[in-house]
Amino acid sequence: MPLQHVSKRRKRSHPSEFQLPPAFWDNLSKIDLTKAALEELDRRNTQATLNSRPPYLRPDQRITRRVLAELKKNIKQTARHGGPDLSDLRGFLEPPNPAMSSVPKRKSTSTLRTRPFTNTTDTPHIPSIGPYHRNFEQKLIDGGVYPHAYRYPDGRVPAKPNNWEEINRRLSQPRPSLSPSSFPEEAFAKFVQAHADAVKEKQVTTSVIPVIEGDIGDARCVSGGIPFTNLDPLTDGTLVPGNPDIYYGARPEQLDQQVRDELGGHIIPSTQDDLPVAPNFFLAAKGPDGLLTVAGRQASYDGALGARGMRSLESYGQEEPVVVNTASTVSSLYYGGQLKMFTIYASQPTSSGGPPEYCMHQLRSFAMTDTAETFRQGATYYRNGRDWAKEQRDEAIRRANGRVDERRARTLAIDANLAQASSFASEAKLNGTYTIGAPTKESQTSRTEESDRTAQASGASSGEPSVMRSSERSKRSPQSQRKRRKAGDSDCDLSQRSKLQTS
Repeated sequence: MPLQHVSKRRKRSHPSEFQLPPAFWDNLSKIDLTKAALEELDRRNTQATLNSRPPYLRPDQRITRRVLAELKKNIKQTARHGGPDLSDLRGFLEPPNPAMSSVPKRKSTSTLRTRPFTNTTDTPHIPSIGPYHRNFEQKLIDGGVYPHAYRYPDGRVPAKPNNWEEINRRLSQPRPSLSPSSFPEEAFAKFVQAHADAVKEKQVTTSVIPVIEGDIGDARCVSGGIPFTNLDPLTDGTLVPGNPDIYYGARPEQLDQQVRDELGGHIIPSTQDDLPVAPNFFLAAKGPDGLLTVAGRQASYDGALGARGMRSLESYGQEEPVVVNTASTVSSLYYGGQLKMFTIYASQPTSSGGPPEYCMHQLRSFAMTDTAETFRQGATYYRNGRDWAKEQRDEAIRRANGRVDERRARTLAIDANLAQASSFASEAKLNGTYTIGAPTKESQTSRTEESDRTAQASGASSGEPSVMRSSERSKRSPQSQRKRRKAGDSDCDLSQRSKLQTS
């Protein structure tokens, strides 16, 4: 088997659904009656039975010796007559060990044979649940992700985002590509036929959804069907990674590399570097055999991941995370000809210091196979929502890149100031050494005159004659000469000054 290319970015550990840990059930505020829940109940009952057995008692050696002797005698006597009759036990299966049977087996032998090779040195997976699990939505609610039409236990409903009316106005603007002349009844009839022919989810995403999407613009900004294994867990790590059928994001090169490195766990869905980043427009599509509840859970989960990434991107470079109850993410679902569009935003946490909560509200719903006019309205909302999400994403990227540029400019300015200050200090040090070591003659003369005036003033104040005696001058002359020599005077100047003082 050829070795697969190892990606530079290590994939984050996302567990597969096998046996959920006890902590998963303990943290659920409400447990649905499922097969996995019953298996967990059986496991706990079996464990409780094993733990309730009486402790081991040390037998009395005298009694044990007497009983063993009697048993040995009976065994020998039975063996002489051919042993016990075992005909009733032939073909009887050994009862399973309750301690060993508590672990459920969900995968057949054939599945295990075809399972791809995995590196056993990686961190072991923790079991998790997906949107098909009945406890998936409850896990989202416990993690602060509230679906559409959710009510708090006290009856309150999550508030709509502050830009709710702005979003609806923007999404309802007419588009020339969906006018009756551009999308006539014949085009609508083809769409209805494509919807009827799509019997599988793959056919819905390849033949039905493209009619609703129209011109997607830059193909490098759209992807889908790729698990978001590089994103940090949204709750406690027991949920499978998000996997929208279609999502729109930005090209990686649009966002500064430093921002991508710092926010990778929130805005880079995959370890494949060329896929879109910072996604904030999602679609979950289901075929005729799919479930609407599953599509709703996927739309809620994927939208919350996108809202978290946009919040991190908008808060980049800020001292505190930005939580302004403003939506910038759209998540949609298509099932049975129905198109439902939602917006999800990060709101203030209900508990002080807690993580943000993510609230989902339905924008509109459309029966896309009803009439041509209904299709035009739904496609208009969908395409405008995609364009609006791109505008929000590009603006957040522009601000994040601007903060990086400002930070770099400040760093360069500080480095330049430090270099300039260091240069000034070095120059000042050199100038100061030269002045002290070689004072000018004018500075020496001024210092001598100032000392003479000070001496005369002190003598006048004490009542002594201000004229200095020659003996005092002679005593002072050698010291003055030494100072002058240190100052750099020539021998000729010193001899002339000495003659003047003597005279």
